[in-house]
Amino acid sequence: MTTADLQAVHQLHEAYGQITRELSKVVVGQQSVIEQLLIAMFSRGHCLLVGVPGLAKTLMIRSVADALALQFSRVQFTPDLMPSDITGTEVIQEDKKTGERIFRFMPGPIFANIVLADEINRTPPKTQAALLEAMQENQVTVGGQRHLLPEPFFVLATQNPIEQEGTYPLPEAQLDRFMFHVWVDYPTLEDELEIVKRTTADLDFKIVPTLSADHIKELVKIVRKVPVADHVARYALKIVRLTRRTEADAPAFVKDYVIWGAGPRASQYLVLGAKARAILRGRMFVTHEDIAAVAAPVLRHRLKLNFNADAEGVTADEVVRRLIAHVTPPAEQDTAGGKLADVIRPQAAG
Repeated sequence: MTTADLQAVHQLHEAYGQITRELSKVVVGQQSVIEQLLIAMFSRGHCLLVGVPGLAKTLMIRSVADALALQFSRVQFTPDLMPSDITGTEVIQEDKKTGERIFRFMPGPIFANIVLADEINRTPPKTQAALLEAMQENQVTVGGQRHLLPEPFFVLATQNPIEQEGTYPLPEAQLDRFMFHVWVDYPTLEDELEIVKRTTADLDFKIVPTLSADHIKELVKIVRKVPVADHVARYALKIVRLTRRTEADAPAFVKDYVIWGAGPRASQYLVLGAKARAILRGRMFVTHEDIAAVAAPVLRHRLKLNFNADAEGVTADEVVRRLIAHVTPPAEQDTAGGKLADVIRPQAAG
């Protein structure tokens, strides 16, 4: 990494502290959720937030957009929502001078930096697929014409885990497009007391923007430049590969409870998320603790559990927890001893 890159790492670490302070003005608690959101965004990944109603999921996403000075768009997913309602459509307009009628593309709400897909499981698969295609390709195709989406581009989708009637659960292949599956839990007693105080008083908090879109695009590039030692990368691979019951050394609890394990995209997101977490915490190298910290949000929606797991109350999070305990973490002597030569490799000239 160059001197300019190291300065950018320092800037991102400072910006993270400022962003969390700004978000705390309107969002009480949920620090781990906010950190996971920012890790995914600085990794150019998309997030699926799951939690019961009333936990400020929408407020949190809107506040993140304000703190990052990004264009925000919200789409409330309903059973009658069509793909064109998201991507946009072509309309016929008449040229007043020539009288000629031409098609003009009218962009949909997906043309924003942060798109909130509220209750994504309430719309039919055709509309879900239109959104997920845009997530993967960063573009939409309407009338045979490709239209690029703005940069940076993030989709933050929400789901209500309680109601299942009248919903269209996302298939595993489409769930795999999301970098993180973030679980939004109930607040603590003290946090809930603070929520009640704030929301029942005449208070108006303003969030001060911290980073611009152009700045974020540059910082996203820095995340991918963070080096990862081979022993740390192998630790991530070991965790992912042991989720597959076909592996010879898969632990017994995986063979008992898991039908399908995680694919290679999980390994990629584990390492990428660990890089972003290291930078947000002011480090220029990745440790096994970074890998373990992002393992649950990366893996919980990529594990298909069987009936035995349901009957015994074993969740994907429990399987991940057991895997972390099962896999021996690598020794961190290279980084702890300050021997950065094995971790930070010289960049090719050019």
